[in-house]
Amino acid sequence: MLKLDLPIQKNPLKTRDDLIEAVKQILNPLKPHYSKGKALLNLGNTGTSYSDPIAGMEGFSRVLWGLVPLITGDAESELLEICLQGIKNGTDPSHEEYWGEITDYDQRAVEMAAFGYALALTPEKVWKPLNDIEKENLFIWLNQINHVKVYDCNWLLFLVMVNLGFKRVGLPYDREKLEENLGRVDQFYLEDGWYSDGMDEHCDYYVPFAIHFYCLIYAKLLGKEDPVRADKFKRRAEAFARDFIYWFAEDGSSLPYGRSLTYRFAQSAFWSALVYADVQPFPLGVLKGLILRNLRWWFQQPIFDPSGLLTIGYRYQNLVMAENYNSPGSPYWALKVFLFLALDENHPFWQAEELPFPEMKTKVVQQSPRFIVCRRQENDHVVVFNAGYQHTNEHPHVAAKYEKFAYSNLFGFSASKAEWGLAQGAFDSVLAISECDNLYRTKRMCEEYEVTEHVVYTKWKPWDDVVIKTWLVAGAPWHIRIHRIETNRQIDCADGGFALGLEHKEYKNLKAEIIQIEQESLQVFPWGASGIKNLNGCGKAELVYANANTNILHPRTVIPTIKARFKPGKHWFVNAVFGEVGNKKVIDQWGKVPKVEFTDEEFIVWQGMEKITLGVRHPLC
Repeated sequence: MLKLDLPIQKNPLKTRDDLIEAVKQILNPLKPHYSKGKALLNLGNTGTSYSDPIAGMEGFSRVLWGLVPLITGDAESELLEICLQGIKNGTDPSHEEYWGEITDYDQRAVEMAAFGYALALTPEKVWKPLNDIEKENLFIWLNQINHVKVYDCNWLLFLVMVNLGFKRVGLPYDREKLEENLGRVDQFYLEDGWYSDGMDEHCDYYVPFAIHFYCLIYAKLLGKEDPVRADKFKRRAEAFARDFIYWFAEDGSSLPYGRSLTYRFAQSAFWSALVYADVQPFPLGVLKGLILRNLRWWFQQPIFDPSGLLTIGYRYQNLVMAENYNSPGSPYWALKVFLFLALDENHPFWQAEELPFPEMKTKVVQQSPRFIVCRRQENDHVVVFNAGYQHTNEHPHVAAKYEKFAYSNLFGFSASKAEWGLAQGAFDSVLAISECDNLYRTKRMCEEYEVTEHVVYTKWKPWDDVVIKTWLVAGAPWHIRIHRIETNRQIDCADGGFALGLEHKEYKNLKAEIIQIEQESLQVFPWGASGIKNLNGCGKAELVYANANTNILHPRTVIPTIKARFKPGKHWFVNAVFGEVGNKKVIDQWGKVPKVEFTDEEFIVWQGMEKITLGVRHPLC
C-alpha cells in the first residue's frame, strides 16, 4: 500500500491541544473542495443512491460533526466562516446552491441532524451571526423535516436533533412530533441497554453511534426539563457500555461488523457521548483510553488519500464493501467521535490519566446481537460467534455483514466480488453451497437460532429443499462447526475459515509456512495463522486465494477451506477452525485441536479441560 506522511499520522493524541489539532488536520484538506457558494463539498467522482448535489450537501453537513464541538470548546477554525457562508446560501431559495425542498425518505433529512446539533451546542457561533432573513431561511429549510416521512429506524432521531436545536435558540418546535419519535424509538428497546435499529431489525453500530449518541445529547441538554427520560437514557447507556466494551481490543481496534463501516472512528462516538453527558459506567480514564486508543489505531491505517481526504472503505479505500448510500463525503460521519471537544478545558476528562481496560471476561454472551464474544487479551484478538437474524433487507452484502459464523477484529470479514467460484465469492467464516455448478450461496437469514453459554445454533435454508442446522462451539484460537445437512439435491459445500492477509506493513518478502494435506489446511505468516481441519472424514482441504479487495482489513487474503460434495440425503459435516495472531507456538497449537467425541445420543467437545455437551445424534458421515 502507498505509504503516506500526513500530519494526522504523527499526532500523539494525548492532550486536549493534540485532539483539537487532530480535527483541524482532518478538516483543513477539505478547503479546496468547497463550491463557489460554499454550500456544497465535492470530494470525488463516485456515485451514490442520491444525486450529486445532494451528495455535495451531505459532504458539507458532515463537516459540522467535527467543527461544532471544536468551536463549542472555544477553539478557532478557518472553516467556520466557510460553513456560515454555506448555510446562508444553501438555505436561500434564490441562490443557485440552494439545498432544495426535501421529500419523504430524503437523504437531506439525515444531514439536517448536524444542523440541529450545531444550533443546540453552539448557537452563539452558528445562529447569532445570521441576520433575520438568514435565520428565517434556515428555520424554514430545517423545519421541512417535521413534515416528511423518514425510515422507521435511527432516522427518527434526526427530527429530534433538529427540534432540540430549534428549542435551544427559541424557535417554534414540534413538541408532538418530538414526543412521537422518541416514543417510537423507545419501542426498539430490547434489554441490557440494547436497541434494535428499527422493529425486529439488526443490532449493530447504529445502536451506539446513532441511537445512544442522540439520546445522550438529549439527556445532557434536557436533563432538568425532562429528568425521567434523561435518567432512562443514561441508565440504558450505562448498561450498554458494559457489553459494548467487549467489541474493543487493547490495540485500539474494534470489531468490524454490520453496515456503514466506512464511518470508521465513529465506533468511539458512544464513549465520547457518555463523557459529554456525564455518564460513567467506567472511570473517566478508562473511557479516555477507549477513545484515544481507537483514534490512534485508525490514524495509523491507510484510510486517507495522499491529500489527506478520508476515503470510502474500512481499513483501506474499498468500494467493494461500500453501501449504496456512501458518497465521497459520507466517511466524515466519523467526526461524531469528537463530541468530547465540546467539554470545557477544565473538565475532569482532560486531567484524567488514560487507563487500560477494566478486568474483562474471556467469554461473554450478548443475547441482543446474538453473539458469543471471545477475547484473547494476550494478542488483542476479539472474535464473536454469530447466530444471525430471522429477517433480511436489501442493503449490499447484508449476508456478509450480518450472517457470517464469526467476525474478528484481526481477520475482518470478506464481501463477495462476484458470483463465480470460491475465489470471487471470498467465503470466509461461512458455509457456501452450490448445485455443483460453481455458483455459490450462503446463509442470508435463519429460521431458528439459540445462543447459550458455549454454543450458537442456527437453522437455515439455502434452498427450500436444503435444510442446514449449524452448531458453533465458540472458542479461540479453535472453534468447532457442526453442520447437519438434509438435501433433496446434490450439492457442493465449502466451509471457509478466517481470511488471512497475505502482506503486512512490518514484514517484507516473507514466504508463508503451509501445511496442506487431505483434510487439513494451514497457512502461517509472522503476523498470524489461519487453518481448518475436517473431523469426520467428509471433505478435502484447500487454500482459496480470494479476489483482491474482498476483505475489509486486508486487500489480499487466503481462506483455508474444507470442500465436500453431498448426494441427496442426510449428512454431517464437522470442521475445526483455527485463527491465531502472530506465529509463536502456532504449530504446537495446531496440534491441539479440541477433541470431539461421537456417541449414539450426542457429541462432546473438549476445549482444554472444559467439557461441552450437545444432545445431537451421531454426527458421522
